[in-house]
This record gives sequence, C-alpha cells and structure tokens, in this order.
Amino acid sequence: SFQFIKNLRSRKNRKRNWQDTLCVCPPSEGDSGGGITAPEFLMNKIIIAIDGHSSCGKSTVAKALARALNYTYIDTGAMYRAITLYFLQQKIDYKNHEAVAHALKQIHLSFIKSDSDDMPQIHLNGMNVEDLVRSLEVAGHVSAVAAIPDVRKFAVKQQQEMGKEKGVVMDGRDIGTTVFPDAELKIYMTASPEVRADRRYKELLAANKPATLKDVYNNLMERDEQDSTRSVSPLRKSIDAIEVDTSHITREQQLSFILNLAEERIKKI
Repeated sequence: SFQFIKNLRSRKNRKRNWQDTLCVCPPSEGDSGGGITAPEFLMNKIIIAIDGHSSCGKSTVAKALARALNYTYIDTGAMYRAITLYFLQQKIDYKNHEAVAHALKQIHLSFIKSDSDDMPQIHLNGMNVEDLVRSLEVAGHVSAVAAIPDVRKFAVKQQQEMGKEKGVVMDGRDIGTTVFPDAELKIYMTASPEVRADRRYKELLAANKPATLKDVYNNLMERDEQDSTRSVSPLRKSIDAIEVDTSHITREQQLSFILNLAEERIKKI
C-alpha cells in the first residue's frame, strides 16, 4: 500500500497534479492531524515497462517513477549483468550450451533495498554486486550472454514472477515485447549515440572506473547492434509503446511526462 506522510496541506491549497502530493508538507492551521492518503485511483496497480538502448536514462527515470508511485523497481539489465559477472568469474564458456545450463543452476539473483537510497540493488548468490556489474568488462560481454536462449528463459521467468502482483516499474530491452506484452504502460526511451556515450563516460569517471570516451562509444555501438539483431527477444519498439527521446530534455522533464502518462493509465483501471 502507499505510504504517505500525514498532515498534508488542506485541500484548497493542494495543486491539481497528484504527483505534487508525493512530498512532505507542514500541517496547515487547524489540521487535526488525521492525514490525507493518496488519491483513491492511485491504489490501483499497473505494470510500467520501459525499454530502450543503454545509457538513454531508463534506469534513472524508472527509479524516480517507482519512488513517486511507491512501486517496486526491477532493473532487468542488472540481472543479465550479474549472470555475465558470474560467467566471467567462473570462467564459463558461454558458447557451450551444457556449461551454461549447469552454471545457471548455480545462480541465485535477488534485489535487496539499499540503506542509502532505499532502492533495490542486485545480489548474486547473496553478495551485493551492484558496483561490480557496472564495469566496462561486464558491459563488453553482457549483450552476448543476454542473447543466449537459456539465459533469457531463466531471467524472463523470474521477471514475470516479480511482476505478477503488478505495481512494478521494470526497465530493459524486451519488457514491453516479451516479458510483459500486456503491460498497461509501455515506454520506449532513446537518445543520440553521442549523448548516450557522454553520459556513460561521465558515470564511469564519477565512479573512478578507467575508460576513454572512444571505448565507451564503441562499446555502446556494439551493444546496440547485438541487442537489436539477436534472434531471441531483440530490442525493438513495441507497437503500442510511447517513444521518449531524452537527448535534450532534463531528468525532471522526463519524469514529469511519464508520471502524467502513468496517471492516465492508472485512472483507466
């Protein structure tokens, strides 16, 4: 259920947009302290699927959206990265079908909320690997690993189970086309390759991870090609998805636009 701070401002002072109530406000004079919950329609739950290429802002807006709606955020890309990390650590030949099948039986993935920002972080066999899965080495192999049919079957089954009760925001490559083709809201995010490479490069620098802009750009282009042309669940825009180009809009603008879309979908439930 939604958790809201009690003692919101009186009704006449509240703004029209429901997302404006998702904040802590001081009590108005004469407020008895009984508290006001979310607009009733927000108690309905939907699945929000966000697909798109790497570094176009999917995860950032998905996390913010999940916070605003009090939904569960599922980073499916982190799941494939964690599987890739395991393969690299255990030196698994991921071109060997039997080796892959055996390795998948040894993998347990889970999301546990972080103490710092209350957002779920990926755990591999009980260990937090949120930082490890963001390395350039993992990025260089994850598209190939994610294209393996057995790997996708393994991950998609878990993703569908996670979203069974709805109330989730899930981002990835095939959420709206394969994992949840009946999702109530589908977003397809994109941005120019140059903008995406620059964003990713700055993220790596901020995390003190060695990289060059050229290497990051080449890695993104290679992943784009692999993600879009693989035989199993390739990246593509669902026919009923709404495209959002993030090249020249702020994160706040992205969130505001998608929140409004979510409001309309939830009202229809």
